[in-house]
Amino acid sequence: MKLSRKLTLLGSLAFSMMLSVGAFAQSYRLPGQHSEQHGNLIASQSHNNLEVDNTTKYLESLFAEEEEPEFDIYTEGWESGFVNCYKNATVPQTAVIDVSHYAIPHPGYVTSPYGYRKRFRRMHKGIDLKANTGDTIRAAFDGKVRLTKYERKGYGYYVVLRHTNDLETVYGHLSKFLVEPDQYVRAGDPIALAGNTGRSFGSHLHFETRYMGYAINPAAIFDFANQTTHTDLYTFDKNTYQNARNFSPEANAAYAANYRATHKVEFGNKKTAEPKASASKSSSKNSHRSVKVKKGDTLSRIASRNGTTVQALCRLNGIKSSAKLRPGQTLKVK
Repeated sequence: MKLSRKLTLLGSLAFSMMLSVGAFAQSYRLPGQHSEQHGNLIASQSHNNLEVDNTTKYLESLFAEEEEPEFDIYTEGWESGFVNCYKNATVPQTAVIDVSHYAIPHPGYVTSPYGYRKRFRRMHKGIDLKANTGDTIRAAFDGKVRLTKYERKGYGYYVVLRHTNDLETVYGHLSKFLVEPDQYVRAGDPIALAGNTGRSFGSHLHFETRYMGYAINPAAIFDFANQTTHTDLYTFDKNTYQNARNFSPEANAAYAANYRATHKVEFGNKKTAEPKASASKSSSKNSHRSVKVKKGDTLSRIASRNGTTVQALCRLNGIKSSAKLRPGQTLKVK
């Protein structure tokens, strides 16, 4: 009997404690200080969103010439003749790619960067470079021509090159092919003429860099404002291949201003040139232009920067393509 009474008393005590805890939980409120901090956190997040929106609008304003992204020839419509040769391939997580032997496909400035286009609701998987119809487009690396085709609703006339460093590059909106499928080309060789074909609203070059079907941001490999590559080796990574590397909109804007001042650039249906460019042509009609070799320069890099070819440089300077260059050395380029 005593044991039974003790158990009954213990049970009553436990029940009373549970009621007390429940009442405390129902009546408990966060201190006013915590509520104030919570409100400040929400206000801070709202302010950050405004800053992101303002930054996005600022970046979009820098690329007023931006066109609608092209269809992806490796996915959209590939069953209608566009070969997706990497459809069932196993792609490594990372890969180191040699990009030291290169040529800039065209010296034009960036008019539309790589990335998602909110107003078109799809990715722009390459970079658009300013080019006039008829401008020479050059191979970015050594390799072989895989495709020369036409896509009315997308790239227009386009070329796909398979390179010896395992990359593929795509050149879109062309007006004329200068190569044929299975033809071997060197970095800097002319492959086509720029144009305004397909889904395009102004002459430009659409340029893509791909690794086993993955559309890499070209600005991860090339520094277009300085007409060079960022490094001799590019590391492909499935987690970061869409990111640019040290891309500066301000540097691109400065390069664009200089490009317009020294080239005939199409605005609408007109071609204009600054007086500076025409004056230099008339004053040096029959004279060669020279440049000084910088540290790390190759004939390919110099040819790309100056809109010429390695073969032309060799002819002008009486040297072989295998010649070693010295920093400070003077070369005729035109």
